[in-house]
Amino acid sequence: MAKPIHSMIRVLEEARSVAFYREALGLEVAERLAFEGFTLLYLKSPESPFELELTANHDRTEPYARGDGYGHLAVVVEDLDAEHARLTAAGIVPEPVKEFRRDGALLARFFFLIDPDGYRIEVLQRHGRYR
Repeated sequence: MAKPIHSMIRVLEEARSVAFYREALGLEVAERLAFEGFTLLYLKSPESPFELELTANHDRTEPYARGDGYGHLAVVVEDLDAEHARLTAAGIVPEPVKEFRRDGALLARFFFLIDPDGYRIEVLQRHGRYR
């Protein structure tokens, strides 16, 4: 059986992206691997073994085109309103909190934020299937 271990995105500026993910999601660099031409950065939370891999190509000067296939990365938090307030105070500017219902029952409370390279991140209240 397969076990998901990481997801990778390409970033334009290594330091800017590491700072964003540290401030916004509490992710820290678990490992940094520099190669000729590119650097791989594995970011993780102490709450999960899953990692976000940032790939920074050294010769890249233009932002990446995300195309129409990328959706979003999702994370869960204990207190969505407190997290929204914390991010707002930090100047990250999350989108408004939304509620998603199915058959009248709350399925999810969430908001999105956007990283420095334009990738969308869904922040969900820990609830139901979102654990």
